[in-house]
Amino acid sequence: MAVLDEMCIQEKMLLQHEVEQFLYHEARLLDERKFDDWLALLTDDIHYWMPIRRTTTAREIDDEFTKPGAMAFFDDDKKYLEIRVKKMAAGNAWSEDPPSRTRHFVTNIRIVDIQGDDITIEANFHLYRTRLDSDEDSWIGHRKDVLRRIDGNFMLACRHIFLEQTLIMSQNMSNLF
Repeated sequence: MAVLDEMCIQEKMLLQHEVEQFLYHEARLLDERKFDDWLALLTDDIHYWMPIRRTTTAREIDDEFTKPGAMAFFDDDKKYLEIRVKKMAAGNAWSEDPPSRTRHFVTNIRIVDIQGDDITIEANFHLYRTRLDSDEDSWIGHRKDVLRRIDGNFMLACRHIFLEQTLIMSQNMSNLF
């Protein structure tokens, strides 16, 4: 956080703009089903994780989400994300044949920390999906991402996805968040 505090307002504004443009570009790639281009934005050590959310009492709020290593909707590395993309491209993913139509919205983007080349951000998202003739799904939540600057460009090094929903009504969760 100290690095962020020491930056001048122009540097902060430029960094904010760069981060936003990266996330908007990433969303466009996913919506246009350019999954190989999306994979190229990921570091080799990426952690892509979506814990399960539970309804809890106020006293148990710290246990609302499952912890790393416990049950999760996604707990993927780059190799597993590559396998998912290959299955979709080959038509071997029944949940994506015919393919979904998606729209990714990213908002309330905040830079929360800078450690060397890693920039930790938080953002809200809405992923809207339609499939077949009448299937319609909507996922809303927030993400904690780590963007890493490599050779002057951002790459996604970590994505933790926290859904607002505790009950998933969708028939599948085959999309990338």
